[in-house]
Amino acid sequence: MGFSDHTPRILPLTASTPTCRSEIIRIPTKMLYPAVRGLTLCLVISLWSCQRPTPTVVASETHVRPDIVPHLRDADDVARFIAGLPGTAGSPFADLETTDAWKEHRRQLDEAWLKTEGSLISGLQQFQQQELGAAVAPSTPVFYPFGGPDALTPILCFPQSPTYVMVALEPAGTLPSLKQIEKKGVAKYLAEMRATVDSELSRSFFVTRQMDREFRGQVTDGLLLPILHLLVRRHNTILGFRYVRLDEQGQVIDRTTELQAPTRYGNKGVEIEFRADSESATHKLYYFSVNLSDDRLTENMPFLTYLSGLKGTATLLKATSYMTHKKEFSLIRDQILANSSAVLQDDSGIPYRYFQTAAWKVQLYGDYQRPYGSFRWLEQPDLRQAYSSAGTKPLSVRVGYGYAKIASNLLLAKQASLIARR
Repeated sequence: MGFSDHTPRILPLTASTPTCRSEIIRIPTKMLYPAVRGLTLCLVISLWSCQRPTPTVVASETHVRPDIVPHLRDADDVARFIAGLPGTAGSPFADLETTDAWKEHRRQLDEAWLKTEGSLISGLQQFQQQELGAAVAPSTPVFYPFGGPDALTPILCFPQSPTYVMVALEPAGTLPSLKQIEKKGVAKYLAEMRATVDSELSRSFFVTRQMDREFRGQVTDGLLLPILHLLVRRHNTILGFRYVRLDEQGQVIDRTTELQAPTRYGNKGVEIEFRADSESATHKLYYFSVNLSDDRLTENMPFLTYLSGLKGTATLLKATSYMTHKKEFSLIRDQILANSSAVLQDDSGIPYRYFQTAAWKVQLYGDYQRPYGSFRWLEQPDLRQAYSSAGTKPLSVRVGYGYAKIASNLLLAKQASLIARR
């Protein structure tokens, strides 16, 4: 643990450390009065201490406690600016908000968000109230791999969760300053920022190919900005954030933006603390850049240790490119099955057959025929058969691949042992 600004740090003794050369004077204290005797004793102790090395005291740098997110307004200011929301009093972006470029940016985003609120957002909110509110405890942490910067879906499906952990391959990114944004050209920058969330607002997910063209230095250097955008547009205030990584014990610690990963796994990320404008409770969202393929994850003990600490999570899987259908991603699939109290997913998540055991209670929603587009070859006959049987519930929201082109599907699996204890 670090020292505060007001805590002295004692340096080790060196050859040059000065010492007192005074001699101890012996006095026959039995002949002195008690008061004088006390004074003499103090003098002897003081002089004896003077013979010992005198430590040098220096001020130490301030360190933030490892579990504390600094509450600063800069992330909220940037988030509101790029999301087309007026800044709060004292925002450094106030002047830029008067420009035609930002006003047009706001108009277009208002229009896009209005459409999304009338379809995807309202649909997920209805689904959450009817199906998830009683099924998943409000205090359950949420684990969301393969989702890119999609902070929208977890906070809509699990709005009371205290902790969201998102994991994907893209870098975490950094927060730009006002000068950096101005240097890029405000009109061009804002147009590019709108494009980064277009697929999320129009199709419910981030397209992998587009993320490769936008979040690796072309528009932003990672996923921090789109995450912040989605949070503030859903009526949240960003209380603060910090750059983090996992240490060798799987603990979340601070990092610098210049940190170079010492191994093939860096486990670098960001920690965001936010509060819904309608409530007083705070939430934390972690995003980690981690390669979840077996060959990388097997040697990434810090992340596996961290993941084991998330026992009992509600796991969300949506538009995953069917990663957990592939043998190369069997380890993360097994970890999800072992650690989750509930799994909410579309058919791109874990294959249906893994839930056909006594350990899981499954509810199906919507309809399923076969995967859309280039994923057709990953058809699941057993899932299609399950949808043809009784018990499937309707799904009023369009979500996942084939958005608005084919019927959507969701699966909610809950650990049977947890249901039995209720």
